Amino acid sequence: MKKWLPKVRLLTLFSFMALLLAGCGEPFVSALSPAGEVAKMQFDLMILATLIMVIVIAVVTIIFIIALVKFRRSKVGEDKIPKQVEGNHTLEIIWTTIPILLLLILAIPTVSATFKLADVKAMEQDKDAVVVNVTANLYWWEFEYPGQGVVTAQELVVPMDEKVYFNLIAADVKHSFWIPAAGGKMDTNTDNVNKFWLEFDSESTEEAGGLLYGKCAELCGPSHALMDFKVKPVPRAEFDQWMDKMVAAKDAEHVPANDVAKAGEELFTSNGCISCHAINPGEKRPTAPSLANFGDRSSIAGKLEFNKDNLKDWLKDPESIKPGNNMTGTYDNKGLSDQDLDALAEYLMGLKIEE
Repeated sequence: MKKWLPKVRLLTLFSFMALLLAGCGEPFVSALSPAGEVAKMQFDLMILATLIMVIVIAVVTIIFIIALVKFRRSKVGEDKIPKQVEGNHTLEIIWTTIPILLLLILAIPTVSATFKLADVKAMEQDKDAVVVNVTANLYWWEFEYPGQGVVTAQELVVPMDEKVYFNLIAADVKHSFWIPAAGGKMDTNTDNVNKFWLEFDSESTEEAGGLLYGKCAELCGPSHALMDFKVKPVPRAEFDQWMDKMVAAKDAEHVPANDVAKAGEELFTSNGCISCHAINPGEKRPTAPSLANFGDRSSIAGKLEFNKDNLKDWLKDPESIKPGNNMTGTYDNKGLSDQDLDALAEYLMGLKIEE
């Protein structure tokens, strides 16, 4: 008994830890909290498959216990051999038919859902359909709205309660686009475009606080776990207003709000930041995320809470926050004084289209 006691304690500890960790995480970062038609469809399939497995396990367990109790040695004796059922056609038909029926029960809705989720004809046929070109990079995301010629990054704005279509591609290595609450992941490859659609439920979005979380689901490098983005579903009218502002900003020149921001703009230009980062929503740069509406975002580098101190930390040493990022070493971050960092942060936080 004493030999087993440490193992029992260890098992209890790990069981408690698993139960505790199962409740950790951000809201709506789980496929078990569906926030759209695709996610609900996939969630229902998971429940159906789990239910079938539980029923099979329960039946097998019950038969096993019955056999164990009914034919135990102490009851039937040493020499008793239970009646053999080998060659019983009735039983063989039953245990062959039941798995086939269970597979059909699971296969029919799965195949139906697969064809429904693969239907992206509206991308070309419906002129009002919202289409987003997603480009995955080490370690950031670019979102282009080709119908409006608008490019942004790290924060995806979409209309609620309607289908949003995606063209997925990678700029460097294989990544995987995944918004857990909205639907299953899909790979982004360098040599072909994958297409699918998602729908973002207004009620679930409201429960999630207006923001959903997106991640890379394909191991792509040292900062794979930090390759996050945010999704902001809004009513269609609000989405149209946001898009109109982004389109208008393509023809407008950004004017710094004060002298500190003006100094930051000069540093942004002289340090070569402008050669990698676009600040106009109509420009597309393959080298770094667009900063066109940076001041409206909810996070910095897809990871840090959006505030001035975190922005200064990122500008001072991006490698310590997101190892392996392409920004490290491309500008003289070590030579920036606190005053320079204040100026740059003031300028960048002023890059916004929302008032």
